Amino acid sequence: MRYVTEIQAASPQDAIAHFQRRLSVETDCDDVYSATKSGEVDFVLLHVVGSPETFARRHLPGALHLPHRYLTEARLREWPPETLFVVYCAGPHCNGADRAALKLAQLGRPVKIMIGGLTGWADEGLAFASS
Repeated sequence: MRYVTEIQAASPQDAIAHFQRRLSVETDCDDVYSATKSGEVDFVLLHVVGSPETFARRHLPGALHLPHRYLTEARLREWPPETLFVVYCAGPHCNGADRAALKLAQLGRPVKIMIGGLTGWADEGLAFASS
């Protein structure tokens, strides 16, 4: 059986559309790290799961703790409507970032998920912050 080639690859035009779409809603740990390191942070980084104690022990540098259940229109008034939010959770085993991204989009806010979450950050060997 030809597992890889059994289904024909997408046309280049379809592949471009697919990957542009994916990249419009996702970013990764290295992109977030590089933006932070260079001081070119043009987004608000949200840690969207867990307790304040868990956040205080380990989170991404520059992140704010705002669990997805507290994402409301009133809470978001702190930021201009065009503010891009980047959300992350514990990792691939957690859907907190998906819940937060959905809620932010429903509230009319631009949003991207940082794929990998805390697990991806650790896998990349990047340093965590604590409060």
